[in-house]
Amino acid sequence: MPPATKLGILLSNLGTPEAPQTAEVRRYLAEFLSDPRVVDINPVLRWILLNLIILRTRPKKSAAAYRQVWTEEGSPLLVHSEALTELVQEQMPETPVVLAMRYGQPSIAKGLAELERAGCDRILVVPLYPHYAASSTGSTVEEVYRIASAQWNTPFIQVLPPFYDHPAFINALAEMGEPVLDELKPDHVLYSFHGLPERHVRKSDLTGAHCLASERCCDAICPANRNCYRAQCYATARALSARVGLTEEQATVTFQSRLGRTVWIRPYTDVVLTDLAKRGVKRLAVFCPAFVADCLETLEEIGIRANEDFIAAGGEELRLVPGLNAEPVWVEALLTLLREALGEPDRLHTFAGQAPDLAPDLA
Repeated sequence: MPPATKLGILLSNLGTPEAPQTAEVRRYLAEFLSDPRVVDINPVLRWILLNLIILRTRPKKSAAAYRQVWTEEGSPLLVHSEALTELVQEQMPETPVVLAMRYGQPSIAKGLAELERAGCDRILVVPLYPHYAASSTGSTVEEVYRIASAQWNTPFIQVLPPFYDHPAFINALAEMGEPVLDELKPDHVLYSFHGLPERHVRKSDLTGAHCLASERCCDAICPANRNCYRAQCYATARALSARVGLTEEQATVTFQSRLGRTVWIRPYTDVVLTDLAKRGVKRLAVFCPAFVADCLETLEEIGIRANEDFIAAGGEELRLVPGLNAEPVWVEALLTLLREALGEPDRLHTFAGQAPDLAPDLA
């Protein structure tokens, strides 16, 4: 690395309201759902949908949901992300590590400005989304480039690729899940991923002939579906099942959080878990591998609502596998991803205090 280049790391997650109140949630949703990569429809129709329908009713409902999971420290997503950033920074003391959210605070603009003040002109952007989607990773990368391009001296930007089947990530998921599986001894396991409209999946297939064209389209990653969110989710599930010893019959991939009348990728989590209960499944374990930090979608949507629905349908216990959050196994896995991205395996050490003298300035 040229001596004049200084590295900074920008960890980025999706975002969260600043408070579990209607006004703050409305402000957050307005920014989030105004993104054309999220709601990819005609701009006029998007404005009408957002301002005349969604923002009139959803903020109050979402604020009530946020209040069920909000902690004394604040939003779980932000609290866990801040803790993760601090722990990574401890392991890389000479390299600035900054947290940013795509929507809300701390913003990407604030994060890039902080790295600029620290003298960083080489930036590794780390979207904390294991799977690629134009509405998450794509939007984050676009925003980073947009803001960075306004600087006279534009930084040199590198982006960490999706890590959906990386052994370090899979191992971290497994280590979080194995105690739950051992204790609960579930009758079945769900891998519940965040959903997307089906049109997003089809748009990711540049051939126009593979994604969602058959029931087996996600059986393997190929050139046509290499950017397909759904295919990457299935790849995570296959790798995780192999790691924890589950057969194809013992686990099901589902997708949650659908919004509106648009067809989203299937099967749907809420439909499958009630069907499983009606078919006699009493104990159900749920992984949420699309989220590296616990948030509204894991704690409230699965931990509370899905649990209630499962029991109402005849189940006895639904157990949510905790998120990776800032657990040591995830910090170590993330450091492994950073090492590989930077191509400097000997200059970063693993978590848990090993060889602290082996983490010199990476700049």
